[in-house]
Amino acid sequence: MSSLLDKSQTSNLKSQTSTICALATAPGGALGIIRISGPQTLEILSRIFSKDLTNAQPNTIHYGHIVEKTSNPQPPTSNLKSQTSNLKPQTSNLIDEVLVSVFRAPHSYTGEDSAEISCHGSRYILNKVLELLIQHGCRMANPGEYTQRAFLNGKMDLSQAEAVADLIASGNKATHQIAMSQLRGVFSSELSQLREQLLKLTSLLELELDFSDHEDLEFADRSELLDIANKINNRITRLSQSFETGQALKNGIPVAIVGKTNVGKSTLLNRLLRDDRAIVSSVHGTTRDTVEDVIDLHGVTFRFIDTAGIRQTTDEVEQIGISRTYAAIQKARIVLWLIDAEPTTEDVQEMLERCEGKSLIIIQNKIDIQSATQPPLEFCSLATIGTQETSNVKPQTSNLKSQTSNLLRISAKQGTNLDQLEQAIFEAADIPELTEQDIIVSSARQYHSLLSAQENLSRVLSSLESGLSGDLVSEDLKLVLDDLADITGEGRILTNEVLENIFTHFCVGK
Repeated sequence: MSSLLDKSQTSNLKSQTSTICALATAPGGALGIIRISGPQTLEILSRIFSKDLTNAQPNTIHYGHIVEKTSNPQPPTSNLKSQTSNLKPQTSNLIDEVLVSVFRAPHSYTGEDSAEISCHGSRYILNKVLELLIQHGCRMANPGEYTQRAFLNGKMDLSQAEAVADLIASGNKATHQIAMSQLRGVFSSELSQLREQLLKLTSLLELELDFSDHEDLEFADRSELLDIANKINNRITRLSQSFETGQALKNGIPVAIVGKTNVGKSTLLNRLLRDDRAIVSSVHGTTRDTVEDVIDLHGVTFRFIDTAGIRQTTDEVEQIGISRTYAAIQKARIVLWLIDAEPTTEDVQEMLERCEGKSLIIIQNKIDIQSATQPPLEFCSLATIGTQETSNVKPQTSNLKSQTSNLLRISAKQGTNLDQLEQAIFEAADIPELTEQDIIVSSARQYHSLLSAQENLSRVLSSLESGLSGDLVSEDLKLVLDDLADITGEGRILTNEVLENIFTHFCVGK
């Protein structure tokens, strides 16, 4: 990591924070919420609210009005007495009737005095309230500034702060559970336990260095240290391997629909999406580029990619589309191979080679127009050719079997057996049932820190196995501790540049 801010700088940062405000809800609804946080929250609010809130009790809600106070001064006169008598009292323009929720430091989201104003959802009202707050001493919050203050004030660690953005962006049950797990501190607790074990190893080795004059004195049993280091390394490895699953759940599991021209790929995509997303035509080569969209199956997002039909062609544009088809297969985690006739041995061999390490589902389409006397295909329609191993996905391998009883037959046009296909796709993803206690890494920043920890820990293992001196082992252990601390920010306040990179993608108001 780059240079760090020391504790004195952090303290100054906390003490000099201004009072911020922002709209926390999307405009256009029946209600809108404006959030305020900072040392002058209640004083500023009292200037535009019909009640004095400076002594308001924490965790209370107050009914009143937002008002714009104005005065009507008279033209100056030479007679001071007459000037005083002619001054008119201050008047107030009613803006809205509202509810104000009051929170006192440190028992608030940001750890500061804060409040939320529940207004009617009129754009004029919301903009007017923000304008009044700014006039009386607030400033508009930057994206993610509320959560950044919560982190700086010790209300959450860095991994929990990142989980806030993931929770807001969660589009399905799986990503929601991953975000909730991190937000509740399950990942932080796991890292804390690993750090405690590493600190124990480091302290024992440091103790040996303090008594280096006594060559026969050994506080740390090397075999025990090696065993503990191996266990820690295995756990860090499993956490880093979960990143692939985390990214798939976060961005959608990619599913490529492939096959020859005119086998019904675009029709199947439209049927799965319940929408006319792709152009359907009986003309060969209609789809010349990839078409993507997502659906939710059993709480997991799948990203379907319709591809150009595979065939021999001299059309330059169509050839580009076919090249993109092969690229889509390479990127996909699941491949749907649509066929409407018995594939050749060469076709089978090519598809198996291109789908190595992926889940391959082979589907016979157009059963609605096949003759009753037509013999069934002798090619197995459903097979898993092996899935990449991750911490949550078990590797599977199976050979293609010539079993017509396992044939997955559908009619994309009529929607026949579509539910069976959707179930087969979900099972091919092999996503375990997730709970809020499961740890799935979905942040690239956290993933890179885990990889760095693995690299440094591998040197620790090599040093222990080769019997190197404790000072070298201790230095590498400290690097592992720093890598894990970078994930949570515990004991290390990252530079402003790093913090901005983390929080600027948040929405304003959070």
